[in-house]
Amino acid sequence: MDRINAMRAFIHVVQDGSFTRAADRLDTSPQLVSKYVSQLEQHLQVRLMNRTTRRVNLTEAGSRYFESARQVLADIDDLESQIGDLQPEASGLLRVSAPVSFAIHHMEPLLRGFRQAHPGVEVDLQLNDRKVDIIEEGFDIALRIGRLKSSSLIAKRVAPVHLVFCASPAYLQQYGEPQRPEDLQHHQYLHYSYLDSSAIPALHKWFSGSNSARRVMMSNNGDVLVSAATSGAGIVLQPTFLTGPAIREGKLKVLLRDYEPEPMALYVVYAHRQLIASKVRSFVDFIDGHFGSPPYWDKGC
Repeated sequence: MDRINAMRAFIHVVQDGSFTRAADRLDTSPQLVSKYVSQLEQHLQVRLMNRTTRRVNLTEAGSRYFESARQVLADIDDLESQIGDLQPEASGLLRVSAPVSFAIHHMEPLLRGFRQAHPGVEVDLQLNDRKVDIIEEGFDIALRIGRLKSSSLIAKRVAPVHLVFCASPAYLQQYGEPQRPEDLQHHQYLHYSYLDSSAIPALHKWFSGSNSARRVMMSNNGDVLVSAATSGAGIVLQPTFLTGPAIREGKLKVLLRDYEPEPMALYVVYAHRQLIASKVRSFVDFIDGHFGSPPYWDKGC
């Protein structure tokens, strides 16, 4: 039995929730993954999981083995990355998680340039606006936007992220232009579902209580809201990395400049380990300064 591959198969089945998804991640067949797990159970002489047609449930022994096996494989990966760092070129699969709208608008040039500089690295970019668990879900890198709380992860600030109020000229001609945040209660507001106004005192004051802005549309995608704003549906609060092109083309006008929230930031986040894989270090070094200072999306805004 190939114990290392069997352990990897078992861990991916647990993390991905099925033999099929684990097989896709490992680029093999579900039958081979199932065989690996069965061999592991036979070797240990204990059942690690209960299988049904819809889900996989760990036994008590399986839960205990999962935590230990994951640490063992992490140590092996660290050892291999240390050896890999002696090589002149970064290599291997780099799994990156990034916010949906930011990635659609700005990640392709970044990754194209990174691949040109490091052709030995294969990139797997996954788009998700939720906060992924880097270690649990097997990511090397995560890009996050906001105000990060302290954690065991390493977070490197990459660029500022400015939020601006915007509306189309047609909307402002019909409803007038707000001069103060309190005026928002008389306007149509396009709300981003993932915006945590409680973390931004000024926003919390403007978007709570009886005088709060009236939400006529909500979405968990900023592109949809920016498109609605350019069509005259209302006022939107979105980052300039999304609204920049429409502002420069005159399709949106920036409002309430004196009341803009304090800038957030774009961070590159990775696991805090003593040994950092060369592919991770190369990506962190490459993204540092890539967007410019100030970032190119703020020009003309």
